Amino acid sequence: MLEEFKKFALRGNVVDLAIGVIIGAAFGKIVDSIVGDIFMPIIGAITGGLDFSNYFLPLSENVNATALDQAKAQGAVIAWGSFVTVTINFIIIAWILFLVVKGMNRMRRKEDAKAGADKPVEQPADVKLLAEIRDILKQRPV
Repeated sequence: MLEEFKKFALRGNVVDLAIGVIIGAAFGKIVDSIVGDIFMPIIGAITGGLDFSNYFLPLSENVNATALDQAKAQGAVIAWGSFVTVTINFIIIAWILFLVVKGMNRMRRKEDAKAGADKPVEQPADVKLLAEIRDILKQRPV
């Protein structure tokens, strides 16, 4: 059983997946920093310093605080501002990832085109076979 687990764990695609998860987590931190430290301040400056994160709807009469953290301590609230902030973050992150994937696909197509120009086009086996049959038939006397 241990030998079977070693075969599974050391299989190439499992290791590739683990590397992908680790790189993905690190890339996620970079994207979070871009959103939180660059784009959100720009959006805040454009909207006049508007910050949705503290907007909430109290569900209890006991809630009279103006900050979300204090309001949550006083009772039930719907933190709709946090939802709006997370939604804006998601849209920005999705757009950035779209641009990254689009750029990578463009680079991959350029590399594939370069590699395709260097490598001669290989004919499929059935086409080769048909060409050989044609050549043999041409050599036969009629």
